Amino acid sequence: ALPENYPKQWVVDCKSVGTGEKALIYLGRYLYRGVIREKDIVACENGQVTFRYQDSKTKRMASRTVSGAEFLWLILQHVLPKRFRRTRNFGFLHPNSKCLIGLIQYLLGFNPNRALAWIKERPRLLCPLC
Repeated sequence: ALPENYPKQWVVDCKSVGTGEKALIYLGRYLYRGVIREKDIVACENGQVTFRYQDSKTKRMASRTVSGAEFLWLILQHVLPKRFRRTRNFGFLHPNSKCLIGLIQYLLGFNPNRALAWIKERPRLLCPLC
């Protein structure tokens, strides 16, 4: 139930401002980890949005141009329904569960140093003046 002092009428002052590009950038940051990276939105002109994506069949980058409304529809398909959470935020996959992950690795006899031994060390990056 809503509190008694909740406004009975809503006054919405909705105006068109700019091209909507800033709104797209904001929405991209707002969504969890972003459905699409900012740099993959190639253009937003005349109500049309051009973006890059990885084709799931060919595994190659492709581009697509759709209307702004269709682009928002594609993005909003990735928003979880109310009260749903991404499973990686729970249990031992939660960001605060590093100690628990260590315990699980210990109980399973997992040695991360041995598992990472095959990775070659990268050369250090030096600026051209150094």
